[in-house]
Amino acid sequence: MSKDHRLLGARPAPHSVVAACLALLYLIAAERAAGADSAGIFDASILNTTDGQKIYEQVCQGCHMPDGRGATGAGQYPALAMDRTLVAGQYVALTVLKGRRNMPAFGAGYGFTLVGAPAVLSNVQMAAVINYVRTHFGNHYRDAISADDIAVLDRPDRNTAPK
Repeated sequence: MSKDHRLLGARPAPHSVVAACLALLYLIAAERAAGADSAGIFDASILNTTDGQKIYEQVCQGCHMPDGRGATGAGQYPALAMDRTLVAGQYVALTVLKGRRNMPAFGAGYGFTLVGAPAVLSNVQMAAVINYVRTHFGNHYRDAISADDIAVLDRPDRNTAPK
């Protein structure tokens, strides 16, 4: 352990660093093998659909799995199947819009990536995939979220006190 780590009370996590490096190398190799342009293979803006199932299949199921049961490996990808946290549509919308923990952000201006451009979904696409997930995989939340609801959550002044 380095002196700096001891001073900060932190321990290096070499397995995490190795896993992150391997994942990055995999993404770079996959992008090159696919012949992708500089936009990146995960650029969701190339999706020409507002079908929630298709968006899930092309963007989400790589981590959350086709059955929505999540996965554990180089990272931890939570299950969406029978997930009680999906009861609050706004919670899910904020997660998709701005990201949460290791979940990437899909809202314009929030995304970050080391390879290619960040994946960006329109408000209509985010609403579609959120409504799909909330009504599939054993979830039965029928109150739909709209693109307008997501736009309100995206307003920078939404958390400020009224004057």
